[in-house]
Amino acid sequence: MTAQLIDGLALAQQTRAQVAQRAAAFEQKSGRKAGLTVVLVGENPASQVYVRNKVKACEAAGMKSELIMLPADTSQAALLTKIDQLNADTSVDGILVQLPLPSQIDSHRVIEAIAADKDVDGFHVANAGALMTGAPQFTPCTPYGVMKMLESIGTPIRGAHAVIVGASNIVGKPMAMLLLAAGATVTICNSKTRDLPAMTRQADILVAAVGRPKLIDASMVKPGAVVIDVGINRLDDGKLAGDVDFESVKPVAGAITPVPGGVGPMTIAMLLVNTMESAERRLV
Repeated sequence: MTAQLIDGLALAQQTRAQVAQRAAAFEQKSGRKAGLTVVLVGENPASQVYVRNKVKACEAAGMKSELIMLPADTSQAALLTKIDQLNADTSVDGILVQLPLPSQIDSHRVIEAIAADKDVDGFHVANAGALMTGAPQFTPCTPYGVMKMLESIGTPIRGAHAVIVGASNIVGKPMAMLLLAAGATVTICNSKTRDLPAMTRQADILVAAVGRPKLIDASMVKPGAVVIDVGINRLDDGKLAGDVDFESVKPVAGAITPVPGGVGPMTIAMLLVNTMESAERRLV
């Protein structure tokens, strides 16, 4: 058995094309482009790549995108002032502050300063709470993308056992909420989980989002399981690797996402979807 490859690049292209159609219709009705502003503090090379990709994706979809770059020594007060200005700017539909932030800045304070109706990352406590109740205003982009990937291959979720390795606010916890809402039985594991392989081998759907390269190998995967690799890690030789040992797991799994070209492109695509939804709500 060789696993079905879940092509995140192809699915993201389809999603971005749909967003472009919505963006054109929005511009025709409103007389302006839907707008996303991305704020980058400091010069983290990985963050620079991420934000450039986000800005390019917005522009390619016919949306307005602004990148605000602030020096690494920016104070928390200065950043909060900038966010207040963006909250008040009616041409801005979505605000994204790229994480991680420099040590002098409290990330939680910054996220909570973003207006909940412009928090297209879905990290604000109001949006996290809404997701918990099953009525999200914005769904965090990576878990949102994962759900679309499962849907694209017709994965039966209701009644399935989903195991998530990683319990972050960005991926693990919201991923669990979405899978629960879709009817799955969900187990969340973390770095302290005893006998992790025994847990992962129970999974019909296995989501790896812990940030440890090639942690999940073939011995940890139930034959035929759908394996979603959220991790992206740079190895000593400079190559990228996920949290899943792709080559060993591929013959065992029923379906699997690659790294790169899997979840990453869908994360950016769903950011565009969230921004577009924010813009459309303002038109009503």
